[in-house]
Amino acid sequence: MIDYRFTFQGAFATTDGLVELTVLETVYVEKKRQLLEQIQSYIEKKLEQGTYPTKRLETFFLARHLLDPHLFPEPEAARTIALFDRIQELNKERREALAEHRRDIIRALTSWAENVFLPHYYDLTGSEYRFNEYVIKPDAVPENLDEPYQPIDLLLYGAVMIIRYEPNFNKIKGQNFLELAKRLGSGKAARMLKEGSDSFSQEDVHLRHELVECKANDVFSLFTIAIRKEEAGAYERAISFILSLLRKDFPKSYKIKLKSSVREYLPIKGLAKSDTHRFFANALAYSELHPLLEKYAREAMVEFEWYEDTDDEKSVMPGSYAVFGLGLSSERYFPLVEAYMAIVDNEHQLVHDKFTAVFAETYGVTERSTPVLIACLLRCHDSLKLKLLPELENEDKLSLFVQHIEALSDDEAEQALYPIWGKAEKLAALARKAQEPRKELLLRLLKTMEDA
Repeated sequence: MIDYRFTFQGAFATTDGLVELTVLETVYVEKKRQLLEQIQSYIEKKLEQGTYPTKRLETFFLARHLLDPHLFPEPEAARTIALFDRIQELNKERREALAEHRRDIIRALTSWAENVFLPHYYDLTGSEYRFNEYVIKPDAVPENLDEPYQPIDLLLYGAVMIIRYEPNFNKIKGQNFLELAKRLGSGKAARMLKEGSDSFSQEDVHLRHELVECKANDVFSLFTIAIRKEEAGAYERAISFILSLLRKDFPKSYKIKLKSSVREYLPIKGLAKSDTHRFFANALAYSELHPLLEKYAREAMVEFEWYEDTDDEKSVMPGSYAVFGLGLSSERYFPLVEAYMAIVDNEHQLVHDKFTAVFAETYGVTERSTPVLIACLLRCHDSLKLKLLPELENEDKLSLFVQHIEALSDDEAEQALYPIWGKAEKLAALARKAQEPRKELLLRLLKTMEDA
């Protein structure tokens, strides 16, 4: 019953090139009527009256049906937005399922925006080699844009969902939708671009205090922080401001624009000297803030998200500066470092190699540090070279290290050992020259590499 419409299109060669034409289009009226009845029945029973989570496939189809111009020529923005909100409300207790429902809603809204709404007002130019460009039509005169619940509100709703819930690389599409709405004359879009979306209260996005002033714009994923008095209380309020918004679904990739007279940085070479880095390095100077920074870090760490004021080889996952600083400050934060290494995207991030080198230099090989060091090594790259051999001349430390390595899989063992010894041949040469009991320990390490 979903396939209520049949369309036959063809591409025809002309002197001006290929021309695509619709040859035949047929609507099965009875199927369409039955489909509309089923949609209404589903909405009433499962959404308006329902109290249980819904199925993802149901959202997949419903979102597309509600935005299908052949089913609903004039989309009811208020009703559609309310239904999308209701789907999210019913599924909010299941985090992974909620993310899937949101993805389906976003895809449906994106398709509607690009194929139905925007073509009314824009001509689309572009090619496979560049981004699409929208050129406003000379006769495009949208009306009532800022009256409540116009079709453009669906475009703005979709833009905000993309910005809040899509991965960092896709957020530009949401920002672009807002820019296109602004070009059409939408005052609401212009306001959102300047001040952020309407997703948060004014109290959430603006803090004014004698010690610090904080502002947040979720459209551009930006925190603006002005430290008026350099003391722990200023940074405590700023961190709490950020943490509160992250817990309310502020975009997970973001940056900080900082105004401060202090310029601290972590003692790790190779990190970007950005405002975001400087903010957390400044805050780490106050030991009384360390527990709060740990709370921030655990909330901020999300795989495939990034601080937006770094790029390329200096890119870092949110929470990185807090984790690095805390991890170097006290053994108390070793579990935090291990949690970080378990989720860091080591295919696209390199700077945790720099942290690992400083961590090894700071703590060496001990009962407490070795499990953490190995957790770091398992996420590092072949280019990392650790200067641990002098410390591992101590047979007790070498024995401790061997025990932890033997608990790994063969591939993991090879990865953990390479930054210290390099290829197996070097370790074999050292083993041949060594005396017992060191020789036996090195041979045990060599066996883990050869088995990989």
